[in-house]
Amino acid sequence: MFYIGIDSGTQSTKSVVLDFETGEIVAQSSKPYGLIEGLPAGHLEQHPADWIDAVQSTILDCLNQLGDRKGELRGIGVSGQQHGLVVLDENDEVIRPAKLWCDTSTTEQCQQFADAFGGVDGLIEKAGNAIMPGYTIPKLLWLKQNEPDHFSRVKTILLPHDYINFWLSGVKRMEFGDASGTGILNVRTREWDAELINFVDSSVHEMLPTLGSSNEVHGTLRPELASEWGVDSSVIVSAGGGDNMMGAIGTGNIADGVITASFGTSGTLYGCAEKPIIDPNGEIAAFCDSTDRWLPLVCTMNVTVVTEQVRNWFGWDHSEMEAQIQSVPAGAGGVSFLPYLNGERTPNLPNGSGVLHGLSGSSGSPAHLARAAMEGATLGLAYGLRRFDELGLSPSEIRLTGGGSKSAVWRQISADVFGVPVVGLATAEGAGLGGAIQAAFADGKGSYEDLCGRFVALEESTRCLPNADNVGLYREKLDRQIALTTCLKEADLL
Repeated sequence: MFYIGIDSGTQSTKSVVLDFETGEIVAQSSKPYGLIEGLPAGHLEQHPADWIDAVQSTILDCLNQLGDRKGELRGIGVSGQQHGLVVLDENDEVIRPAKLWCDTSTTEQCQQFADAFGGVDGLIEKAGNAIMPGYTIPKLLWLKQNEPDHFSRVKTILLPHDYINFWLSGVKRMEFGDASGTGILNVRTREWDAELINFVDSSVHEMLPTLGSSNEVHGTLRPELASEWGVDSSVIVSAGGGDNMMGAIGTGNIADGVITASFGTSGTLYGCAEKPIIDPNGEIAAFCDSTDRWLPLVCTMNVTVVTEQVRNWFGWDHSEMEAQIQSVPAGAGGVSFLPYLNGERTPNLPNGSGVLHGLSGSSGSPAHLARAAMEGATLGLAYGLRRFDELGLSPSEIRLTGGGSKSAVWRQISADVFGVPVVGLATAEGAGLGGAIQAAFADGKGSYEDLCGRFVALEESTRCLPNADNVGLYREKLDRQIALTTCLKEADLL
């Protein structure tokens, strides 16, 4: 029997097929798409129709690869980019493009929430999280204040993975994990906060779909899709979740002691907890996960976007950049690269920019700049790991996923910066695999512990142990990066 995992992201959608008997990924397909061009700075949007086209295309491709065995499909699980706002009218038609997680145009609306509810401290006390520009609810307030005609037509609000689930099954529903990134879910009780909702508009209560357990089946495949695809109409659609929640499942991050670090365009660092982990400083997001546990998470908006920018500066391919970075000792000759090219979420610098500091005649080479960029992006995540430790989450191992994890030099830098062993996964499709595993769980094929034990494999050849000398060096460099960021921010220069 087969389970499909769909990973619908900002740049592409990927689908993978898990063979339950062998544990192998037996088919996979991807389709890229882009952002809407020509929008003002800070506005990042996509057409939800692009996601649906990509889901349809990749699933059909995977089913074609299965050939005569496609009738063995039993379930589908969807991973989607978090926080995006999809608004539907009374006919369930999309009203306007989706504002995405990386959209920072809602800074003013976040401040309005903070002013109304006692600042960051008041919001955290109320629901467990501050309201950040990336979250969903300030996007809805932005819509009301900037596009009132559109807001007046809204009958349903969905997150990206919810919208794909709705297209697959015809059912509107939210699960706890992705819903916790809206900004209006009290993560302690896993219930909507009525006062935060009313601050936008009392009508929002009616826009929200049913909220429920991440462990429940979302629905079954719409009969017309089942007929078109040539599969059984009993195929289930699991609850799905946000990309980080599903990435946690797909990397086996379902118990204390393991942390996952995702090195994509943006970066995330997250772990599993049996109780809510509330950060009084608001830097660690107190999310729920997609197994009805909790997922403390730190997100940075600048990881491979930084290294790719530097690679393009010098016209290198990836192997050349790897060699250049390897040629420079740890610390990059004292050069620090504050990696805030897209603004930043942690620390909260929505209008931030990149900064090079510490250049000298002997440390201004392209190789030094490239190493400083890779170190700066990694230190951005280490800032969050330090905060994890202060909140009592100390990992014994960090599992790496995302495009950056394919780099051997980056894996070693990560081990040295994080100060614990790091290891990659046998499959690069953590979120897609997580979707397939969740579908198998929803289909009653075992516990998450059993399923992850069977299907999540570490690539031991990628394991890197920290170099003790470099650990101390990077600890000092992190202190310097924090100090530089603080000084520039306080001087209104960042």
